[in-house]
Amino acid sequence: MTTLFILFSILGTLLFGAMSPGPSFVLVTRIALANSRANGLAAALGMGAGGLLFSLLALFGLIALLQQVGWLYLTVKLAGGLYLIYLAHKIWRGAKTPLATSAPGTVRTQSLFKSFWLGFATQVANPKTAVVYASIFAVFLPANPTLSLLLLLPPAVFLVEAGWYALVALLFSAQRPKAVYLHHKKWFDRLAGALLGAIGVRLVSDSVR
Repeated sequence: MTTLFILFSILGTLLFGAMSPGPSFVLVTRIALANSRANGLAAALGMGAGGLLFSLLALFGLIALLQQVGWLYLTVKLAGGLYLIYLAHKIWRGAKTPLATSAPGTVRTQSLFKSFWLGFATQVANPKTAVVYASIFAVFLPANPTLSLLLLLPPAVFLVEAGWYALVALLFSAQRPKAVYLHHKKWFDRLAGALLGAIGVRLVSDSVR
């Protein structure tokens, strides 16, 4: 297989994985709705940075090591689940709180760094994403990948992950979706909190069996 074929095979498979609904999709959607377009894009960059980290770990074989060392993988899964439950609790508790406004028709947003960090932390907190990366890399990467493939893959993964979530952020930061969200904020936030909490509880229960 040529380098480009391998590269696009990995990126295409990762893109389909990113497009499936999960905690990352829920979080970016909520940040884009509740804050500004810039915040949504910052969260998307955080998701891309998480994908970049996973790709580097997969290339260095650390994710494979994580899967082989059972107690370490369970510890990571437990920590990720607890983080998602904590995040869900914060969102649920703030569901009834109106968004602060600094002027008529404007919403005071959280910092771009916080949006970036929330995106990055949520991406990294899901150990299933690490398993997906390990599986895809194991299937498509040759035993001795070329230097060009090793150099191209991590930044390309970043672009795919960040690009998809940037599209999500742009879609949900538009005026009409934002207006609907502000009108039904309590129920949207509770739904987001419930989804993240359910994923977190599932991770925790899997890790303590």
